[in-house]
Amino acid sequence: MGDTAVHSLRKTPLHALHVELGARMVPFAGYDMPVQYPAGILTEHNHTRAQAGLFDVSHMGQARLYGVAADKAIETLVPGNIVGLALTRIRYTVFTNDQGGILDDLTIGRAGDHLMIVVNAACKEADYEHMRRGLPKGMRLEVLEDRALLALQGPAAEKVMARFAPDAAKLTFMSFASMKVAGLDCTVARSGYTGEDGFEISVPAKHAEVFARKLLAEPEVKPIGLGARDSLRLEAGLCLYGHDLDTTTTPAEGDLGWTIAKRRREEGGFPGDKIILKQLAEGPPRLRVGIKPDGRAPAREGTVVLDGKGKEIGKITSGGFGPTANGPIAMGYVARGKTSIGTQLGLVVRGSTLQAKVAPLPFVPHRYKKA
Repeated sequence: MGDTAVHSLRKTPLHALHVELGARMVPFAGYDMPVQYPAGILTEHNHTRAQAGLFDVSHMGQARLYGVAADKAIETLVPGNIVGLALTRIRYTVFTNDQGGILDDLTIGRAGDHLMIVVNAACKEADYEHMRRGLPKGMRLEVLEDRALLALQGPAAEKVMARFAPDAAKLTFMSFASMKVAGLDCTVARSGYTGEDGFEISVPAKHAEVFARKLLAEPEVKPIGLGARDSLRLEAGLCLYGHDLDTTTTPAEGDLGWTIAKRRREEGGFPGDKIILKQLAEGPPRLRVGIKPDGRAPAREGTVVLDGKGKEIGKITSGGFGPTANGPIAMGYVARGKTSIGTQLGLVVRGSTLQAKVAPLPFVPHRYKKA
């Protein structure tokens, strides 16, 4: 990568801290991001599962949507039940196109006079434009450019957060609240991308580095980069947009039918509704499944998947070694009729066919704090 490309990368408010901590920086979604720190990906992964890891997710898009019946308005763009969302609750959903394909996955939370929206970094400008263009008049989208986002994940996350904000411990999975954390005005959500209990903290950008240093000074907390973030979310069976989900996959194919409530299935009214609802009723032509290769060799993204007779039936979209799962794990799409747990598969890796089978997701049990 040339100097011009490097200089064009955006930086999060924690960039200087990552460099100071010895992070190896890589381009990701237009940002210069830490992929790992000197301890290494395996150590970072295991630390998050055992204690608490701090992730910089400030590259993601944070926005607020204001307007009368903003919940009803956003339902014209997503298949989720946003009208039925209770105050301080968060819902995971997707933007769809007219073909039923997924433009991005996102979370929507109901605050007092607005909806809180968090979208993926690589898609955020397109998502904002999609909302501005697609929402009715009278809606106002406020993009929060002046806030950083930090994720504290792992079994010790609650204990650490309670030292700075006792009210954080009262939150349950997929809920959020505004509160003072270490004296700063923050929005704290009990959610994350690792399968572990944890929090995502929206903090004023100008105070983000001081705040991160305070968390890192706690004995349970270590900084975690994108490498371990990826292995953690893969073990948890969670999708990465642009890999496991994209404009060619529908929510039914992505095994996200659970995000579409009964009312939305009955009423429709979202882009691609007829295609998506037909697939939910009849079964999609292919399905995202967990895949467990035999042996110890991992199968990476793009690996061709064969059925027992050697016929190509799909591709792997995420794959690697799962430290907690203690072996290679993957997710991918396979044709209808080949998706049952235990179905024998072949994976074409470097010219050889490795044996594998369809495995249940997640590979490592979720440990969210439910109500």
